[in-house]
Amino acid sequence: MMNLEQLLQDIDGGKRVTREEGLYLLRNSELLELGGVANEIRFRKNPSQSVTFVVDTNPNYTNICNVDCIFCAFYRHPGEEGEYTYSVDHMIQKFKEAAAKGVTTVLLQGGVNPALPFDYYVDLVRRTRNEVPEVYPHFFSTSEIIGMSAVSRMDVSEVLQCLWDAGLRSIPGGGAEILSDRVKKKISGKKGTSADWLRVMRQAHRIGYKTTATMMYGHIESDEDIVEHLESIRQVQDETGGFTAFIPWSFKPGNTPLEKVIPHYATPTRYLQMIALARLYLDNVQHIQASWFSEGKKTGQIALHFGADDFGGTLLEENVHAAANFVNKTNTEECVQLIHESGFDAIQRTTLYEHLRVYKRMEVAA
Repeated sequence: MMNLEQLLQDIDGGKRVTREEGLYLLRNSELLELGGVANEIRFRKNPSQSVTFVVDTNPNYTNICNVDCIFCAFYRHPGEEGEYTYSVDHMIQKFKEAAAKGVTTVLLQGGVNPALPFDYYVDLVRRTRNEVPEVYPHFFSTSEIIGMSAVSRMDVSEVLQCLWDAGLRSIPGGGAEILSDRVKKKISGKKGTSADWLRVMRQAHRIGYKTTATMMYGHIESDEDIVEHLESIRQVQDETGGFTAFIPWSFKPGNTPLEKVIPHYATPTRYLQMIALARLYLDNVQHIQASWFSEGKKTGQIALHFGADDFGGTLLEENVHAAANFVNKTNTEECVQLIHESGFDAIQRTTLYEHLRVYKRMEVAA
């Protein structure tokens, strides 16, 4: 029988959490105890009394997709009402408009659309670099990259190299959901296995890409699946060191086939538990991102005291959660205010966590 108090003390002292211990913590630890240790570890990894954020936007170039994930309300099939695919010219114009509003990063993802040739993606990266140098391209999930491989008949490593040569340097962590094949077979059976997602990430890291790691929980996963996911991320990070941050968020059931099965959102308590456990388990990942966007602004603020050190992006445009009838919006000024209200200085960063601007808290005289 594990001693919870001793286990938390050992972890606080630098002990690496095992799978069995991670599961035990998830099921037995008090939230405030877990969060307290996570917060201490956060400040050892990121000592400054500050929280970072990025000014970004998340448009989509197509919503046509052949993967048919049952958790997704965003995708359409060819010919269905509301389906679209935008030209490279159209996307470049959107990027220019975003840059004019102060955006520094474009997080770009879309459906897996087999009608698009591989040249489309290469051209999109190259033209973004050449024509909109003010914005940093953070493009394409693993699912899209695997789709590019199928269309181009090139290996994933060749696809990644071509995108690298065009100027891409980082990719987002979308498509992971839960890295448990038991879960994936049920919610995203056409998307591939956990090993496929991990393989793309490993190959990207070996080329030189930096990526994020994500987790979408709150649907059909078990506690064991959560721990399996964290273990997989940690193993890849041990091998490559290529993950910049870990970003968990809860499933939004609106307008999806899972809505009748899972009609309610995961609770804020569960989210804070995920943030804290991730900080303890992922001892080799520098940054844990809190989400004002997916969990609500107040929960996002609280997460900054449960192990998170980053507040994500401003998300000038976002369509995937909106398709599930879940919408939160903010801007740079409010993002800074939310961080200040949480007791931290706010630092605007790049995608790769370089600091661009510091917003100091206003000191109020007693």
